[in-house]
Amino acid sequence: MRNQLSALLLMLIANVAPAFASDNNCVACHAEQVASWQESDHAKAMDLPTEQSVLGNFDNATAKHFSQKARFYRSKGLFKIEFEEQGKKSQYQVAYTFGHYPLQQYLIETGNGKLQVFPFAWDSRPQTQGGQRWYPIYPDEDIQSADRLHWLQPMQNWNGMCADCHSDGLKRNYSILDNSFNSKWDNINVGCQSCHGKMPEHGNSTSKGSNEAVPHDDANTAVAGWMLNPGDAVAHWLGKKRNPALMDTCFSCHSLRSPLTDGFEPDTPYLDQFSPTLLAQPLYHADGQIKDEVYVYGSFLQSKMYQAGVNCMDCHNPHSMQVKDTGNGLCLQCHNPTVYQQESHTQHPLDSAGGQCINCHMPATTYMGVDARRDHSFKVPAPHLSDRYDTPNACSNCHQDKNSQWASEAIERWHGKPEPMPNAEHLFMTLQHSGNLPPADHFRLANSTGLSEIKRASAIALLHNSLNQLADADIQPWVESQEPLIRLATAKIGHLLPEEERGKSFARLINDRYRAIRVAAALHLIGLDTGTQEIQQRAFSELTEANTVSSWRGEGNLNRSLMLSRQRKAKESIRAMLDAIEVDPHFDASYINLSDTYRNLGQPDKERKTLAQGLENNPKSGPLHYAQGLLEIRSGNKKTSVKSFREAMRHEPDNERYAYLYFLALDSIGQTDKAQRELKHLVKRYRNNAQLIQLGLNFSQKLQDRESFQFFLLQAQQQSRH
Repeated sequence: MRNQLSALLLMLIANVAPAFASDNNCVACHAEQVASWQESDHAKAMDLPTEQSVLGNFDNATAKHFSQKARFYRSKGLFKIEFEEQGKKSQYQVAYTFGHYPLQQYLIETGNGKLQVFPFAWDSRPQTQGGQRWYPIYPDEDIQSADRLHWLQPMQNWNGMCADCHSDGLKRNYSILDNSFNSKWDNINVGCQSCHGKMPEHGNSTSKGSNEAVPHDDANTAVAGWMLNPGDAVAHWLGKKRNPALMDTCFSCHSLRSPLTDGFEPDTPYLDQFSPTLLAQPLYHADGQIKDEVYVYGSFLQSKMYQAGVNCMDCHNPHSMQVKDTGNGLCLQCHNPTVYQQESHTQHPLDSAGGQCINCHMPATTYMGVDARRDHSFKVPAPHLSDRYDTPNACSNCHQDKNSQWASEAIERWHGKPEPMPNAEHLFMTLQHSGNLPPADHFRLANSTGLSEIKRASAIALLHNSLNQLADADIQPWVESQEPLIRLATAKIGHLLPEEERGKSFARLINDRYRAIRVAAALHLIGLDTGTQEIQQRAFSELTEANTVSSWRGEGNLNRSLMLSRQRKAKESIRAMLDAIEVDPHFDASYINLSDTYRNLGQPDKERKTLAQGLENNPKSGPLHYAQGLLEIRSGNKKTSVKSFREAMRHEPDNERYAYLYFLALDSIGQTDKAQRELKHLVKRYRNNAQLIQLGLNFSQKLQDRESFQFFLLQAQQQSRH
């Protein structure tokens, strides 16, 4: 046991940064806050493996999943795993515990400073809830070694994917030269520093004053607060307008985002350290409800609560992170119980699941097998829109034996017809559902000031789906917007501006207040003279740093290659793409971009070889099969291209572009009748895509098939009504 403790201590010290400042320093003056924190998920975000911290059964417990088998056991006081996959056995030692509830994961050291997340997790829920068992993170798939989601691949790497949100003061310290990490942290878990900063002056002081590193709520005065007058349905804020920057520290981890720096600081604006992911499918449903694992930022910024000034601390204790009240009491802080805590409102008994506010207005989605997370957009259930936009609704979540029409009729009986939805909201949902809009409608949506900032920004970011080119006059109001996400989205679509237009309004974004906007704009301004050399150099340096920070995975190297390519450094750009393939061999975009580069350089043999290598490592990649099909078309191998396009469709059956080229390829080899038959069968899968409908009309005319022509004409009419 003594040897075990010595080994664990050395492991901990080896990863602690020189500027270590323990949370123990805070206990003397802030015992109550520290006690609350010790009960939080933050305090248990990561730990050394001990009898107290390890929750999983390591008493020779076993687990099986497709080709994987694991045995969890102890040896000489250490926690070990015997793992077999695809017939090969390996022995591993648990280096750290990761999280604690409702699941706990385990980190394995695999060399070069890398820590990988083991593919079986411990379900730490009570046995009565189905817990106290080992289970695979991907229960429906046999994730084998030639898969980007395999546990030894970058997507399951702790250093890059997880570390900065589970430990204080984390620095990844990734080296491109040897694909290694030398990651360091200040504290092993999420402690005081993650929100309050290191505060060396404060720590040496006897003062009990508040920490200046956390942004203050300007309205946090004796006369400010949420006021619920007797006749009001909902409380209103009394006092100065609240400062939403308070939540930047929360959003740093509770958002789906790309890092711009190695590690982050709590006293630095969110957009100076991260570039957030905006709303788009398949991450979100068409109405903005969460779908993929997107955390809280994207949904909360859509909400009426955010617009009204509600912040995280109104509902969550800042130290325990638990909600401030149980049941409906949390919502009734601001929502008048004489209006909302009534069965006339809930239409369910108040003590039932249907009588709980969160089940209707914050439906849960389960991630990682057991982790149910609540949607923070606080939407009113809208089953009358579910069929039209393919969106979930809270009613059907509980009443799974009933359809959306039943739910819609019930709500109408109880509360009357739903209020008409603003046209901008319909346009937003149509854009998210179908992928594009007529350009005039898309501009109308982007300029709809009644929409939330994040929805408008998301519409701007998706303009490339609806048109091929923008002019300076189109973007000028967005460049001058006071809303940073509008400017960020505009910076991301610089490729839609001709180069001569980028030097006008767009060029001002390179000197924006926020790094995320400067970095996004800089990529589109490489090689252009857009301002002072000092301003340009700062933005390009920040862009280089952002790409380097993520170069442990394919995306970072691909972005490096794009930057180098625009600098006309072909050799260096190719090297960056080769780096991407080396560190992340199952990231298909690297092969596609590299093959495109070879084609542009007039090197068709290398183009074909690159795509062949990509398909060998990614046989289920729709984009690679599609790229192979295009290569065969250019080479005059039309019959072979049909096979490639068919494979692309098989692996991405909802991609309209793959279907369009497949049907065209069939037509080009004289199989128009087959193309028409299959298109008639599949067109509804593609939501009656206008291009596919037109293709069907063309085929019908070519075959002089009146019945099929009428069929596609009917689909066109239905599509126009939507």
